[in-house]
Amino acid sequence: MSAKQNRLTPDPVRQDAICMCATGGSCSSFAAGHAVHLIQSRLVSATPSEWVDAIAVHSTTDGTLTVLTLEGREIELWNGSGAAASVPQGAPVALHPRYHALHAGGRLYNVLVG
Repeated sequence: MSAKQNRLTPDPVRQDAICMCATGGSCSSFAAGHAVHLIQSRLVSATPSEWVDAIAVHSTTDGTLTVLTLEGREIELWNGSGAAASVPQGAPVALHPRYHALHAGGRLYNVLVG
């Protein structure tokens, strides 16, 4: 006789997949604005001509960072792993719009472009 298998319905599985950065933990999602995936890191390295230089102009406590490109375009970004808190106002940054990546302070962030 075999033991009954405990099968999870889709609802609890979806609930468990919520990113931990919403509760102060490390990101468990590779969606835009969360953890940097290895493939994302390789793609931005393989396309160096697509980086856009910018200056950090404003940040909020909810993870939103506003940058101003050298062409004068203001872009709002969101990151759940601390980009807004770690990039000081006036700091130079580089944005890779195609692969939603931000390079700031020697670190690569996955960002949601708003």
